[in-house]
Amino acid sequence: MDLFDRVMELSQYGYFCSQILAILMLETTGEENPGLVKAMGGLNGGVGFSQGCCGCMTGGACVISYFTGKGQDVGYYDAQHKPAMAEFTQWFEDEMLDAFGGIECRDITKGNPAKRVQYCPQLIADTFQKCMEILENRGFL
Repeated sequence: MDLFDRVMELSQYGYFCSQILAILMLETTGEENPGLVKAMGGLNGGVGFSQGCCGCMTGGACVISYFTGKGQDVGYYDAQHKPAMAEFTQWFEDEMLDAFGGIECRDITKGNPAKRVQYCPQLIADTFQKCMEILENRGFL
């Protein structure tokens, strides 16, 4: 099954952008973490379905941070954390500003739920691919 088809399948199960990114990441690492998937639901639809910052941007940042972030009392963020985040957020802003005029759900969907069906699956797939590219290029995958 290709990435787009997997995104569509997860959408049919009722998952949204950030959750789908988390599931795809967990599938890539061979892990399961239902708590993480549930928590990522808070980012869906522009943070709590508020139509704010796109869940692909916030979810993608979480995917990268899963590999580069700080997760224990001792230790630090990986040295690649900030550069990887900067690369991802710049890519996302550039892509969304060019295609939709902004990075918020309301910019992408124009308040029309049908636009979610039209644009979001490919946006989720593209975001996941970009995150994996950034992580691979930096030696995390």
